[in-house]
Parts: sequence; C-alpha cells; structure tokens
Amino acid sequence: METKNLLTGTALDFTVRTEKLKTSSSGLVTDKIAIIRNDNDTILGVHGEKYTPFQNHDLLELLEAINKNVGLQLYKTGTFNDGGKIYLQLKSNDLILGNDKIEGYITGINSFDGTTSLAFGNTNITISCQNTFHAGYRELETKLKHSLNLKIRIDTILRHMDTLLKEEGILFENIKKLSQAPVEQKMIDILKNSFFDIPKNAELSTRKSNLVEKFEQELNTEFNDKGKTLWGLFSGLTRYTTHSALSDKEKNEFNKMFGNVGKKERSIFNQLVDYVA
Repeated sequence: METKNLLTGTALDFTVRTEKLKTSSSGLVTDKIAIIRNDNDTILGVHGEKYTPFQNHDLLELLEAINKNVGLQLYKTGTFNDGGKIYLQLKSNDLILGNDKIEGYITGINSFDGTTSLAFGNTNITISCQNTFHAGYRELETKLKHSLNLKIRIDTILRHMDTLLKEEGILFENIKKLSQAPVEQKMIDILKNSFFDIPKNAELSTRKSNLVEKFEQELNTEFNDKGKTLWGLFSGLTRYTTHSALSDKEKNEFNKMFGNVGKKERSIFNQLVDYVA
C-alpha cells in the first residue's frame, strides 16, 4: 500500500502549513510563524521562522523505511490537543509471563505545538489488564529537532531501532526479575509516598486519601492476579494510572505519555529494578 493511503482513516490524516504572524496593531510581519492544520485551520503552535514541520506523511515514509529494515509494522496512531501532539506505535516483541502476555511496542511521538521533538521509545501493554507503561523516549540520537536537515538525519533513527529492540529485551528481563521478587510492606509504602508526594508522617487531605484508597483497590486487584511481587506492585500503579487516576481515559494516556505521571512511573520502575539488582 502506498504511504499516502496508509494515512487514510487514521488520526494522522492531515497536513499542516506555515503562515507568518503579523502584529495586530501595525500589521508588521514578525519573525514568528504559525503552524496551521489545512483541514480545519486550527492553529497548532507558534514557532520561530527556522522551524520546519515534519508532516505526517513524512513520518509514514519513515515507518516504511523502518519496516523494510527491521520489520516493525504500524499498529496504532493517535493525536492529542487537536493534532498538536501525535503518536504512533510499531509492533515489536512479546513477553510471556506465566498465564499473561506483555506486548511490546516502539512508540514514536512528534508535535506541531513545539513541546517535543521527533522521538522514539519503548512501550508495553499487559494484556490481562490493558495496563500501559511507557519506558521513556531516547533524547539523544533519536530525538531530532524540527529543521531543514531533519529528513537527512532520519538514517540516525534507523540505525538505532536495533538499540531500542535490545533495550526492550532488557526491559523484559527486568520485568521477569520483578515478577520473581516478593514484595515487602516498605516497598509498598515507598511507592505510595513517592507517587502521591506524601511527606513522612503527613496527614492526608480528603482528596488525596480518596486517591490513595483508589490506588490500593487497584493494587489489591493486581496482587490477586499476579501475586504479591514487585511486578504486582508496579502493575498496581500502572493499573491505577491507566484506568483510575482520572475518569477520562484519553487524559490518563496523555499524562502517561507526555506528563509528570509518566516520569514518576519510569522513576519508580527504575528504583524497583535497582532494588532487585
């Protein structure tokens, strides 16, 4: 199928244009440009004049190159903020853990609102509970700024896809270790206090108490399903952030992919891995 046809019917089926901004009072042209969706004229971001948008069809061409090189096929696409941020997922490998399966993906993120460069990282989804965990995005060679030489540097991403797949293998090995490590109450307390920013011996507000109670309910569900292990503990957290932190599922995923929630998850995961190292 041609690249342009792959976009049809997906959330990424749009292009953008740039327009110079003018002052409202004098009408003078500024050194800023607006990024505007061509299909509905929504302004997605304002940038300096050197900013070059990386069109979604350019991204699909990149995916075709990745597929030819390492065999990763497009699985899912999506947008946030009217297309200001976009993401896509390439299917990678799976981990069988007991009676459960953890599906691996390489997730690419990009934005027209200026909040992130083009970047790729590892994501996994636990099938039994549909919990998602974004293990982070590479900020060096595979995180490229929007500029005229972006297309030229795409080969850098291709060279590092193998690195991301190797990192996924390490991630799966760490999950196995966590699944074999019994949980101690102190680890539950550390995770809870770290994620919810609870100072030592602090008295919780009613709102925070309700959030913690909801987390503990999700944690018990995961303990019953996966056993009282460090993987069960972390799964309790990802179950909470995926399904229960907010009533809006899309906002939960946004916070996990782009926000502070995702940063906290990654930090806690690394702490648990260090604990069993």
